[in-house]
Amino acid sequence: MKKRKVLFVCIHNSARSQMAEAWLNKLCGDRFEGHSAGLEPGTLNPLAVRVMQETGIDISQNRTKSVFDLVKNGELFSYVITVCDAANAERCPVFPGLTTRLHWSFTDPSTFGGTDEEKLVACRAIRDDIKRAVTDWCATIG
Repeated sequence: MKKRKVLFVCIHNSARSQMAEAWLNKLCGDRFEGHSAGLEPGTLNPLAVRVMQETGIDISQNRTKSVFDLVKNGELFSYVITVCDAANAERCPVFPGLTTRLHWSFTDPSTFGGTDEEKLVACRAIRDDIKRAVTDWCATIG
């Protein structure tokens, strides 16, 4: 059985989409092939790298990618899931082919304030929310 390709999109491809890609590949990589990209690619968020390492998943060597480059290259995805806020999700380009678009809203870890420990706690919560969403989605899609 061929794996279905899934693209997770957020603004900078620095945290939420990277975590979602990693969770999908870990939790249901037998059925899906996870990818991620951003509307304005930046650099990996060190908080996201750290909280994923706490779960045994290393994303430290990942690079950020542009969603528009994927469109230009003619990449095809069965699912495109935006993980940013609704306003930015609307900026996501239309992909060719039979693509199902979904939106899962998660807070951007780059907006967290407070101490380093408070930021880590908030980022862990986002990590766990994304894991739960991926787990539920994989169970539903089968």
